[in-house]
Amino acid sequence: MEIQHEQKDSKGAFFVEENGKRLAEMTYSKAGTDLIIIDHTEVSDELRGKSVGAKLVHAAVEYARANKIKILPLCPFAKSVFDKKPEYADVER
Repeated sequence: MEIQHEQKDSKGAFFVEENGKRLAEMTYSKAGTDLIIIDHTEVSDELRGKSVGAKLVHAAVEYARANKIKILPLCPFAKSVFDKKPEYADVER
């Protein structure tokens, strides 16, 4: 399963797409040049139980580390993942 990333202007998403259908998505907004705000995570029933949501958060963390930016997880799901993963504290604002 491949996590893809798209960004256009001040919005972006990490997502899983199969056969042209988006099955999982975590969206964010850019706030300036050094912060992204995760605002929504959604995973289709087809992928439930496969930790896809956590994988989307992990992809965002890796992106933040590579680009030296911070993440503000406003989405309740993303926030819960951050709370369970102290190793993500370096990118959390």
